[in-house]
Amino acid sequence: MPAKKQIPTDIKLVIALALLTDLFVLVPFLSDGPVRTILGLPMVLFLPGYALIAALFPGKDDLDGIERIALSFGLSIAVVPLIGLGLNYTPWGIRLVPILVFLTNFIIIMSFVAIYRREALGKDAFSVPFREMYESVRAEVTEKPGSRLDRILTIILVISIVASVMTLIYVVVTPKQGERFTEFYILGPERMADNYRTQLIMGESVDVIIGVVNHEYSVVNYSIVIKLDDQVIESPQSLQHIALAHNVTWEKPVSFIPAVTGTDMKLQYLLYRDDNMTQPYRDLHLWISVGEDE
Repeated sequence: MPAKKQIPTDIKLVIALALLTDLFVLVPFLSDGPVRTILGLPMVLFLPGYALIAALFPGKDDLDGIERIALSFGLSIAVVPLIGLGLNYTPWGIRLVPILVFLTNFIIIMSFVAIYRREALGKDAFSVPFREMYESVRAEVTEKPGSRLDRILTIILVISIVASVMTLIYVVVTPKQGERFTEFYILGPERMADNYRTQLIMGESVDVIIGVVNHEYSVVNYSIVIKLDDQVIESPQSLQHIALAHNVTWEKPVSFIPAVTGTDMKLQYLLYRDDNMTQPYRDLHLWISVGEDE
């Protein structure tokens, strides 16, 4: 009876990481966490190159460990853009799901080629000695004779390496907090920042689109006040309490009919935040003229 084929541990790990990345990217409630980024980095920067190197160089004497790791990073950086370039000429285009599908298929296909070629080599096939490495580290820490100080230093070294890796992961997955600011704008009827109706006849309305975009890295409560020549204009209730989360955009058409006539009257749109109504946070204005109806 033929012996059952064994999949090399490193190939199992590569395939498992690729499928796990797919899971954390495609499943909605899983894709919101930092695990997606942690898994996505090796998926793009290491796994494709490692699978390709495993398929091209299945023998243990073909490359040493450092060369395999270095080439895995280098070939990954070459393979991923080529896959994206190819997808650019397909109906799917360069989008997340097509790239993920093709990248996963590439990794799995190269992994199975590596399995086939390693089986053909038998004992001369490359393998990662995970068990031997674990036993060596365990013996270094717990069994190897030596002074108590040496063992303490070894434990400190291991802890330092783990802490360094965890710090690197934290730095990568933690979003960088840039400058805090709020966008405040008014658009004309054509949704452009021009062609505002500023020459009016009594009874005509001023029509604009007011927009607010929160880049404050926190939820902010905004209020908008409209003034004409320093006189507050009665505005809709929807302008008085606008709660926006970070990176959320709010837009609303706003119209009002001036009740007075005049030339070059200052029409102000004042933005306040967090119920602080003493000083406007942002200030926009138009100069309008309202004439008598002839």
